[in-house]
Amino acid sequence: MTSGTSVRLGLTGSIGMGKSTVAAMFAEAGVPVFDADAAVHRLQGPGGRVVAAIEAAFPGTSGQGGVNRTALSEAVLGSETAMRLLESIVHPAVREERARFVADHADAPLIVFDVPLLFETGGEQAVDKVAVVSAAEPVQRARVLARAGMSEAKLDAILARQVPDAEKRARADFVIPTDVPLEQTRAAVAAVIACLQPPGGG
Repeated sequence: MTSGTSVRLGLTGSIGMGKSTVAAMFAEAGVPVFDADAAVHRLQGPGGRVVAAIEAAFPGTSGQGGVNRTALSEAVLGSETAMRLLESIVHPAVREERARFVADHADAPLIVFDVPLLFETGGEQAVDKVAVVSAAEPVQRARVLARAGMSEAKLDAILARQVPDAEKRARADFVIPTDVPLEQTRAAVAAVIACLQPPGGG
């Protein structure tokens, strides 16, 4: 297999859809997974590359442990200008991390990019195929509202920033359900891998 010919699969899904679970299934199957959220956590963690820039833009949102995500979320929630400023700091750094990941896995037949806001940021243009993780709305809401510190209002504010699930499913090449028994979800992941990974690849 020549290097640099990996199939790039974008993995996305709205909040509470079970995307992390599905990403872990790809990783368990031996597929390299780039987790955009994990990259952001590293960049904003203790000694992270964007901590100083975020503190300069949003004073009082960081400390010894890096960026305080709750304080930062409160600083930008509901303000388009603040959100754009934050994205202008974080996105270029994430792109660098992503480029390094691609270089490190140039020989892999299939690589997955776990990106929560793939459609929202135009990220689908940078991948070959898109898989959307999806569950029925009542299941989604119940999962998210069970999280600490989550409220109906906060959930609605988050969902307002996300492309609706029905539109994501319509635009996806694959839909992976998570409101079914775990083995069915795992089978859907295996089917995507089989479809995208050439026989004998890996």
